[in-house]
Amino acid sequence: MEIKLLKKGYKNDEKFYEHFLEGRILDNPEYFSDETVFIKEAPDFPVYLSDKNEERRYKKFKDACEIIKEYYLDEDREIHMDELFWHSLLCAYKSEYLLSEYPQLKEGHSQFKNIVIKKFDWENYIYKCVIASQYIIDNTEYKEDRDHYLRLIVENLDVYNYIIKYEIFRNDKFLMNVLDIVYENDLSQILKAKIKDRPDLGKDERYGRRVIFEFNKSYPVVLAPTLDKKELEVLFMENLKKYYCLK
Repeated sequence: MEIKLLKKGYKNDEKFYEHFLEGRILDNPEYFSDETVFIKEAPDFPVYLSDKNEERRYKKFKDACEIIKEYYLDEDREIHMDELFWHSLLCAYKSEYLLSEYPQLKEGHSQFKNIVIKKFDWENYIYKCVIASQYIIDNTEYKEDRDHYLRLIVENLDVYNYIIKYEIFRNDKFLMNVLDIVYENDLSQILKAKIKDRPDLGKDERYGRRVIFEFNKSYPVVLAPTLDKKELEVLFMENLKKYYCLK
């Protein structure tokens, strides 16, 4: 399948958004550069996972990760880690699917920018799924193990976001060790809770974020991503105790 790549300048173009709503991006060659990418198949998958229901969110996340792993990760890393590839695919080839799945796209350009052409980094749901597909599915032999870790990511999305936000922590071993530590110590609810009575930390600080922040602050003196799980668990608990009184 040939994917034509967009030219720069589409993100703030209201006319581009209107043509997306009309399914007419491909009818306008001025939107495209001379570059193309060829992939075997490009099936639909959930691209926006903001759902208050955790079970539905998990199912969408799992479906997205499995489809990305099976159909997209075989392509060169330069393709599946390229913002322009994903934006071109979604805008030019997936408008009908996206408008059906996410009718809020019709509400305005801001929704389009948030769901379809969001910056491809740790805040982007496709990015989250690509990283999870690489780090979890590639490192689990059995389906039940894979599903277990994917569910842990959804249950601890705030911690996951902060792990993949920092390049030094984008490491499969570190991610899986942290998820194990959280699960084995039953820390999910604590880590996602807001920190109270600490105005010096900001208005919306969470315990999990501060734990990852402490790891980041101590790097490279403490090379957390290289530690085995037992060593990491000791430091994880020490970092948590700086903000939360564990019984």
